Amino acid sequence: MLLNYLKIAWRNMKRNKAFTAINIIGLASGLACFILIALYVTNELSYDRYNDKANRIYRINSFIRFGGSDLKLAVTSDPMGATLKKDYPEVEQFVRFYNSSGSKLIKKGSEYLDEKKVAYADSTLFSVFTLPAIAGDTRTALNEPNTVVITETAAHKYFGSTNVIGKTIETNEAPPNLYKITAVLKDMPTTSHFNFDFIFSMDNLKYPFGDYLSQNFQTYLLLKPGTDPKAFEKNFVQFTDKYILPQVRQFMNIKSMDEFKKSGNLMEYSLMPLPDIHLHSDMVAELGVNGNIQYVYIFSAVALFILLIACINFVNLSTARSANRAKEVGIRKVLGTQRKNLIGQFLTESVLTAFIAMAIALLISILVLPYFNNLAGKELIISDVINLKTLPFLLLLPLVAGTVAGSYPAIYLSSFQPVKVLKGTLTGGAKGSRLRSTLVIFQFATSIILIIATIVVSTQLNYIQNKKLGFNKDQVLVINGTNALKNNKNVFKEEVAKMPGVVNSSFAGYLPVSGSSRSDNTYSKEAVASVKSSLRMQSWSVDYDYLQTLGMEMKSGRTFSREYGTDSSSVIINETTAGILGYPDAIGKKIYTLANGPQQIATSYTIIGVVKNFHIESMKQTIGPLCFLLGDNTWSTTFRINTKETKPLLAKIEAKWKSMAPGMPFNYQFLDEAFDNMYRAEQRVGKVATSFAIIAILIACLGLFGLAAFMAEQRTKEIGVRKVLGATVNNILTMLSSDFLKLVCIAALIAFPFAWWAMHSWLQNFAFRISISWWIFVVAGLMAFVIAMSTISFQAIKAAIANPVKSLRSE
Repeated sequence: MLLNYLKIAWRNMKRNKAFTAINIIGLASGLACFILIALYVTNELSYDRYNDKANRIYRINSFIRFGGSDLKLAVTSDPMGATLKKDYPEVEQFVRFYNSSGSKLIKKGSEYLDEKKVAYADSTLFSVFTLPAIAGDTRTALNEPNTVVITETAAHKYFGSTNVIGKTIETNEAPPNLYKITAVLKDMPTTSHFNFDFIFSMDNLKYPFGDYLSQNFQTYLLLKPGTDPKAFEKNFVQFTDKYILPQVRQFMNIKSMDEFKKSGNLMEYSLMPLPDIHLHSDMVAELGVNGNIQYVYIFSAVALFILLIACINFVNLSTARSANRAKEVGIRKVLGTQRKNLIGQFLTESVLTAFIAMAIALLISILVLPYFNNLAGKELIISDVINLKTLPFLLLLPLVAGTVAGSYPAIYLSSFQPVKVLKGTLTGGAKGSRLRSTLVIFQFATSIILIIATIVVSTQLNYIQNKKLGFNKDQVLVINGTNALKNNKNVFKEEVAKMPGVVNSSFAGYLPVSGSSRSDNTYSKEAVASVKSSLRMQSWSVDYDYLQTLGMEMKSGRTFSREYGTDSSSVIINETTAGILGYPDAIGKKIYTLANGPQQIATSYTIIGVVKNFHIESMKQTIGPLCFLLGDNTWSTTFRINTKETKPLLAKIEAKWKSMAPGMPFNYQFLDEAFDNMYRAEQRVGKVATSFAIIAILIACLGLFGLAAFMAEQRTKEIGVRKVLGATVNNILTMLSSDFLKLVCIAALIAFPFAWWAMHSWLQNFAFRISISWWIFVVAGLMAFVIAMSTISFQAIKAAIANPVKSLRSE
């Protein structure tokens, strides 16, 4: 029976080539999109689940609100992990990472390479995380100082093999700068929220350990089986009272942490499950660029909607051509064919169509996978598409899609009464049914939502690019790692500043982009600190030329100047800080840093200027309090340039670098590029949304095209009669198009409120954002209207200009 169904299905598909092609192309496109997005979503959801103990590993997050500064940190103090393990038996083990340095220069041959994937870690690392070694013993790998664990990629890069246990690597640091390789790890999975090639022993970190108020370490706890993390979090209150309060009292007169909280301040900790970090965490000091669960939800919905649009095409076209198959159904029923057999026949046709479409979809997915990876920032490979795990899904998907798409047409077509069919009184499919109208509305409502989403994302990104930032990011060249110049760094800056095309120069270890250095310190506007008089803010050490080089504007006062010998004890604050301090005129006022010891004043600074607010980091954050101190942070050096001949200038600067720092890597970027990188995730979302919006619209138009063709075909004689009676081409075009265009208008009215809600929710991620203007909805509606009109018009015009003699000849 099944073989017979397949033969008949194949014959019907060959007989109706246009109908079959439209269905297969639409389904194949929908299935290909569904497969690619499913791979993306599966990849995002799989982060960190490779760890054997993933369900028991938690990162400690810190929440600090103090004196106008509100911080959500992925880091804690250095003693916190060890203290929790000592005090609470629920903690099986802990491990810390430290990578605030951002990179390390490692020697290869006669040159140094700038390695970004570096960190310090405790020897307990391998007791917590599953990081298999291909050489060496991870149980003791980091027990001693001057040891390092590397990945196989790093081993091949520096030594050409993984047989490197006992060999050493050299860094550009003050001695000791030789580290013995004690283990070689397999490359860390791409689905890990951290990815290091070099992990150094924590014993080598030069850090003032023991301060419970300094937050610089990513700390992970491995809880014992059966431990309730929510119940364990209650211990943080006791921890804070026991260890943090005594240190706070050294520079602030408070009796308890309750008093601290009543003043509007906060110092709390929470546990974040390891598998949740990638999609649910967006904090300061993350170990990598995380994803966003919102985008997973959005892309999952888009994948489902695109597949539904493709299935709707099948339903619409199958029911529209019902009249063409009515006589077939009538004859079969007269000859004794049961309804269940007719349903089986029609379902076989739809499932066969779906399997052919799936084969084409897999081919499309494999061909476009490199482009999709580039678009989505992934490293998916062909084996991710087709493997033993995905095979059942790939077989089930066309079966389900074919059954869902074919169920209604099969039931609908098999319900025809043979008497009416053979008498010619059945007219089903001649005009759009209520179901077809509903499905067309759904298709175009989805398409309009995607159009609006694309416009809103694009407009927000454009707003970010063009908003006045409070500094000038254009034409600013940043040379990274200028500490490597050592005693030559000042000479290098001066020599480059003399080059034609260079306008200003400045050391700039701190830059207004994410990922740059950050230093948060507590200040007081009174000599005797109290909760109300203190504030915590970022403090940047800059040189005399920093503000001019970055193009920052002063609201009042002046910048640092070499003409004033007292500027070493002066400070420049931003407008936010002046507001928090309550100073309408801050010039001449003092602020104080606090030293350890009961209310001892370390240093006082005189405010000499107030800089206009500028965006310190991403526009997802509000502008917090900030001050500038005169210092010499030489990690990076910036040059404002004014020349169209950028490449020759860069070549000159690089030559100067190599003459002063032979063997050291020359790394540079432009500030506007670093600024754009902060919004890379949003840019990718915009590109992916645009791509899939176009595909969804094309699939919807493909179905509309086929539907219009069948409608025009079934009204051929009506059109002929109307033309004989004097109807013009415009009259016929209006008649055939009006029904479809009404549906598009209804779809727009349904789509608008849903699209507004969805994009309003997305925009809440940004502290600085656009408002969703009315013109966006007008443009989206007009685009859908024009697209639909263009699709329908071809068939409508073709039918309208046809010779009526041919259509009426059989009458």
